[in-house]
Amino acid sequence: MAWYVDYYQKENGEIPVFEFLRSLEPKLRAKTQSTIDLLEACGTNLKEPYVAPIKGEKYKGLWELRVKFASDITRVFYFMFKGNTFVLLHGFRKKTGRAPSGELDRAMRYKLDFERRNTDGQGKR
Repeated sequence: MAWYVDYYQKENGEIPVFEFLRSLEPKLRAKTQSTIDLLEACGTNLKEPYVAPIKGEKYKGLWELRVKFASDITRVFYFMFKGNTFVLLHGFRKKTGRAPSGELDRAMRYKLDFERRNTDGQGKR
């Protein structure tokens, strides 16, 4: 099965993951992009330490793409849409042991918005 990566786009045209990637220094950006490419290449066969599901019923269906480069840690939230497409929602730099609830809540809002606007199954893929 072929896997695809898509990017959540707000109604105003902003793509949060692109904004996040632009904010990173070049080496960390390259490492994060290569991990995104790995997700697309391996799909659901990609396991920890690269990906992990978000725990809790409130965040059901959310996953995090985990990137560590030297002392920097980033996370990119995503979910699976229509079987073979991963939709990347947004990313952040991790500074504490757990992902802040505000970041998780934002990812869930983006997920629900994407699903609402793509209910006809006519996503980009």
